[in-house]
Amino acid sequence: MPHDAALAELATFLGDRLARSKAERAMHGQNEAWFPETLPDAVAYPETTEEVARIVATCARHRCPVIAWGTGTSLEGHALAVRGGITLDMMRMNRVLAVRAEDMQAVVQPGVTREALNAELRTTGLMFPVDPGADASLGGMAATRASGTTAVRYGTMRDNVMGLEVVLADGRVIRTGSGARKSSAGYDLTGLFAGSEGTLGIITELTLRLHGQPEAISAAVCAFEDFESAVQTVIMTIQMGIPMARIEFLDETAAAAFNAANGTTMPEKPHLMVEFHGSDSSAAEDAQRFGEVVAEMGGAHFDWATTTEDRNRLWKMRHGAYPACIAFRPGCMGLVTDICVPISRLAEAVRETRADIAASGIPGPILGHVGDGNFHAILLIERGNEAELRTAKTLAHRMAERALRLGGTITGEHGVGMGKKGLMAMEHGEAWEVMARIKRALDPDGILNPGKVVEVNQ
Repeated sequence: MPHDAALAELATFLGDRLARSKAERAMHGQNEAWFPETLPDAVAYPETTEEVARIVATCARHRCPVIAWGTGTSLEGHALAVRGGITLDMMRMNRVLAVRAEDMQAVVQPGVTREALNAELRTTGLMFPVDPGADASLGGMAATRASGTTAVRYGTMRDNVMGLEVVLADGRVIRTGSGARKSSAGYDLTGLFAGSEGTLGIITELTLRLHGQPEAISAAVCAFEDFESAVQTVIMTIQMGIPMARIEFLDETAAAAFNAANGTTMPEKPHLMVEFHGSDSSAAEDAQRFGEVVAEMGGAHFDWATTTEDRNRLWKMRHGAYPACIAFRPGCMGLVTDICVPISRLAEAVRETRADIAASGIPGPILGHVGDGNFHAILLIERGNEAELRTAKTLAHRMAERALRLGGTITGEHGVGMGKKGLMAMEHGEAWEVMARIKRALDPDGILNPGKVVEVNQ
């Protein structure tokens, strides 16, 4: 095995926290999407920043790849060891190090999940709002610059990560950002590492911006006769300045998948799911104004979630959309697209995408965070069917081209990984080569998550 020297050295201080069994490696060789199983040579379980630095420095000496791993919920093959090496499972670094309630900040290790952090914050009146659906690790969310259902109000990880501790490719540990709300001191290194997908450094600590828990929450789901009316409702609501906390779209195929998975009786029509945060009076007023927009656009089957249990049930159903859609075609796997366009071009993007999917013969439920112009088509392809996989990839490529033509991006929140690396030149042009130069400067031997985001010839 080409990395035996690195593994032997790591085993001397990690002991049984360096796992080499087939079972452990296989667990870290799986992914949530269509990529084949890809096993690392070993899995390391660090517990401190110092251990991460020592592991990375050892791997640097032996030119052994290092791939950070969180909860494994990414959708573009981000954490697969495509060139072998060490998978660095960060989930034992799972402590909330500080809650600075007066500053509305928390300092956490990368293995803390968003739900665990919010459980810790429950009695403080604060919350961390970024919600990608899966109970992902906060380190992984920062590494992929994740967002989710609440981004329309609270922003993405880009807006809520104030500072980082990062281990570089040579084992050095640096800190970026600060607890201050703003700074003009040099380059924005926090922004550089947030979204770099573990290709520039390993995140070992995060300082996060917190928000106040809302006094009142109102949520609802409503159906429309056609998707154009649903999308126009979103656009009109935003243009009227109604402050939504979440607004989600699902088409009739997704609604049917929800019903099959959850035993619900939603009309098999396009739907919007919406939530408002504020005081008792402001949440009620926002909900009323939204209801007026829905009525004007011909929406029906308006169902308000009036209790916490009803709201949780509603959003649990939305967060379970991916497995619900996968179950809708038994034995299939999903190729998930993730484009984001300016809100004024949203209806056009959805219309053309639906037409492409209908012509392909492949089922493709559409849903997404339409309040910020981001939506997903989950292309359901038969496992082992190479023809369907090719068709799905062609569809995804056409969606990416469409997003760029409409002034958008090839990925709104899932990131690049391996799956979208081939589309990066199309979006960024020469700027993609600038990214590669940054990668070479910080990781000259290409040991950090190789094969992802940029094309670097080592």
